[in-house]
Amino acid sequence: MSQAQLLAEAISALDSAGVGYVLTGSLVSSLQGEPRATHDVDLVIEVDARVVDRLVATFGVPRYFIDEVAARTALEERGMFNLLDTSTGDKVDFWALTDSEFDLSRFGRRTLSTAFGPEVYVTTPEDTILQKLKWARDSGGSERQFRDALGVYELQWGILDERYLDEWAQRLDVVELLAEVRAQAGE
Repeated sequence: MSQAQLLAEAISALDSAGVGYVLTGSLVSSLQGEPRATHDVDLVIEVDARVVDRLVATFGVPRYFIDEVAARTALEERGMFNLLDTSTGDKVDFWALTDSEFDLSRFGRRTLSTAFGPEVYVTTPEDTILQKLKWARDSGGSERQFRDALGVYELQWGILDERYLDEWAQRLDVVELLAEVRAQAGE
């Protein structure tokens, strides 16, 4: 199964369980900025116990692996669990939606995209940039995360909500990283 098919099936399972989601991470930054290969799909999902039952029913062994106990624990603790396609090594990381203001803001601002086949909710370019900068900071300066943010900024420049970027960069403590993105983009 291709990564696009895995994404489509995961989205279908979430939709059938009535669980809201937003696609984020490297797939979205590749769509909105500079493309790059990745083996994981990152989905932020609403916390709902039905999702685990639906995923376990949809993705059976031996082709897939999902640890049901770990998934339930991750939802309770607002953490992350994953689904692994054992034949390709591709995986879906399911991140439980937290009650942080930024998580709620980017979830509420999600938009529909058809770039991956069926309609899929994705983060806005501003939220992709901010999340990538946050991950770059949290990882001690990940060049990959920074380059993803830069790629999105460069491609989306001129249509970005700069005030939103400035406000959330301040709140997320990534002002210096955003300034570096802008400097490298030649703004």
